[in-house]
Amino acid sequence: MEHITSARNPVVRQMRELKDRKAREARDQILVEGEVMIREALGCGLQPFAVLAEEKYGALAEALEARGARAYAVPRSLLESVCETRTPQGVCACFAAPEPARLEALPDAVVALDGVQDPGNVGTIWRTADAAGFGALMLGAGSADPLSPKVLRAAMGSGFRLPFLRAEPLEAALDALKARGYAVIASALDGDDFYQRSDPGGKIVLVVGNEARGIRPETLARATMRLKLPMRGGAESLNAAVAAGIFMYGLMNERGRK
Repeated sequence: MEHITSARNPVVRQMRELKDRKAREARDQILVEGEVMIREALGCGLQPFAVLAEEKYGALAEALEARGARAYAVPRSLLESVCETRTPQGVCACFAAPEPARLEALPDAVVALDGVQDPGNVGTIWRTADAAGFGALMLGAGSADPLSPKVLRAAMGSGFRLPFLRAEPLEAALDALKARGYAVIASALDGDDFYQRSDPGGKIVLVVGNEARGIRPETLARATMRLKLPMRGGAESLNAAVAAGIFMYGLMNERGRK
């Protein structure tokens, strides 16, 4: 591996810039931190371009080089300047960004986010959708950038496996899916009891709303079903990602019993 010791090195500077959304979109690249996430990206077929690593990650750097990346040995201080985590694992890499899905080619089960802003929530919902059997993540305006390092870390590899689609405006995308026979299921405080629901059948879109305000009225107007989780204890509401997980598993388990 080549050695880099200066924070002003062009490779270091370009990788540091990938923490910014504009740079990611301009270069169509993402920053991936840590050995586990890098191996996930490799396993999903993403193209690596460059890797910064401490000496002990030499084997991983060689694997990236075999896939066409340039590998650089760097001190801990440079990794800390590039990575978002306070104590990076000792290796990070830039990859080609995953290709977004196309609206007309979405699978039969989709989760849509209406302005979910917290990167941890977006990543957790993405990961849970992958685990539950949903086929894609659709993000409306105001949602956290799915390709930010924080979202990708929370998604734990699901961000490389499960396709995503930016849908702005979300209402138009939902209208198009409804026209193709999708049931649009919205999480709403005034909805019917989730556990007493009728079977939506066929293709579904589960809409999850903003952490503070929920689903916007114009989005809610597209719903064919409004459902809520009963609050049997003293809590008034659930974290968005927790609620989404309960909805997703319940809906997919229902499909699996048919």
